[in-house]
Amino acid sequence: MTSTTPARTASRRGAVLAALGLTVVGTAVGTVVGMVGMVGTAGPAAAHDATTDAYARVTAGAAADVHVELDLEYDLLMKSAWLTAEAYDARGEAAQEAQLAEHADEVAAYVTERFQVAAGDDLCTPALAADPTVVDRGGKAFATVALDYACPTRDEEGTGTHALFSALFPDTESFVHTTETMVTYDLDGEEGSAVLTPSDPTVTTGGQGTWHRLGEFFVLGAEHLLLGPDHLLFLLALIVGSRRLRDVVLVATSFTVAHSVTFLLAATGAVSAPGAVVEPVIALSIAAVAAGHLWAVRPGAPPRLGALVDVATEPRHQVRRRWHDLSRSDVTRLAVVFAFGLVHGLGFAGALGLDEPWSWGLLGSLLVFNVGIEAVQLGIIAALFPLLVLLRRRAPRAARWATGVAAAGVAVVGLVWFVQRVLGLG
Repeated sequence: MTSTTPARTASRRGAVLAALGLTVVGTAVGTVVGMVGMVGTAGPAAAHDATTDAYARVTAGAAADVHVELDLEYDLLMKSAWLTAEAYDARGEAAQEAQLAEHADEVAAYVTERFQVAAGDDLCTPALAADPTVVDRGGKAFATVALDYACPTRDEEGTGTHALFSALFPDTESFVHTTETMVTYDLDGEEGSAVLTPSDPTVTTGGQGTWHRLGEFFVLGAEHLLLGPDHLLFLLALIVGSRRLRDVVLVATSFTVAHSVTFLLAATGAVSAPGAVVEPVIALSIAAVAAGHLWAVRPGAPPRLGALVDVATEPRHQVRRRWHDLSRSDVTRLAVVFAFGLVHGLGFAGALGLDEPWSWGLLGSLLVFNVGIEAVQLGIIAALFPLLVLLRRRAPRAARWATGVAAAGVAVVGLVWFVQRVLGLG
C-alpha cells in the first residue's frame, strides 16, 4: 500500500491544474485553427450569408407627419426585392442609382412593407419622397430610401407618440440573419436612438425609458466585440503575449484608451477614414502583435523582464516598484498597441455605422456602446489570463508551446485577412 504524501498531493494538484490550463489554451488554439480553415474556404459569395445593419433617421416632416431616411445595403436590397440580375450586379454609383430609379416602385414596396410607422392605433401611409440614391458606408454601397409617412391620428395640438417598427432583411429570406436597424429620431419633441432587432422590433417615442435604450446599446457593444473575430483575435494576441498581471493591465488599458478616443470621434463625425484602409490595417495589426510574441519566445531568445520572477513571493514595495519600472521593450509594445488601438476604434465606429449630427443623446448611446465593448473585453481577460498564468507556473514548457502555436495561428489569420481586404476579396 502506497501512502500519499503532501508533496505527492501537491504534485498531482499541480498536474491537474496545468492540464486544465493547457486545455483552455488548447481550446483557444483549436478555435484559431478552425478560423484559419474557414478563412481558407470562405469566399466573397458567402459574405451575405451573415448579418447586416440598416440605418433609419426619423424626423417630423414638413409636408407629412413623419419623414424617414433609410440606408440599406444595396446588394441585399436588390436581392431581397427580387429584382433582375442586372440590378443586383450593377457596380458604381451611377449604375446603381440608375437601377434604383428604374425599380423605385419595387424598392418602395419592399421597404414600406417591412418598415412601418404608426400613430396611436393607426398605421401611417408611406410614399416615396424622392428617387433613391447611393452612399458609401464602410466601403459598401448603401441605398438611401427617403419616405414620407402621413399619419391619420393626431391630437388637437398636433402632438402625440409614434411607434417605429422594422423587419428589414428578416431571417426568413435565408441569406441574411439577425439584422439590426439603428434608429435615430427627433420626433414628438424627443431626441433619441434605438436598436431594433428581430426579438425587439419596435420603439415608441416617449414610451421607452432612457435606461432601456441605453441597455440596448450596451448589449450591442458587447455583441460587436463577441461577434467581431478580428477584435477577438487581437485581444487573444495581447493576452498570450503578456506574462504578468501588470503586462495585461497595461496593454489592455492602452488599447482601451486608444480605441475609445477614435471610436467616439469617428462615430460623432469628427474624424473619418475609409474602410478600405482601416480594415486591412486592423488585419495587419493582428498579425503584428501575434508575431511579436513569436519573436519573444523564439529559440535562443533572452528571458523577458520578469519572466523568471514569481510576483506573489516578492515584497509589496518591490511589486509596486516594478509596475512603474518599464523597460524599452515594454514602452515599445505599449506604443504599438496604442497605435493599433486607434485604428481599431475606427473599425468599431464603422461597425456601428452611425453618421449622425452631434447630440447629447447620441453621445450617451456611444458611451454605453463602448462600455459594452469594455465589459466583454475585461470578462475575456479575467477568464483566460489567470489560467494562462497558472499554466506557465505549473507547466512552463507546455505554456511556451501552446501560446506559440496560438500566436502563429493568429498571425496566419491576420495575414490572410490582410491580403483579402487589400484585394477586396472579403
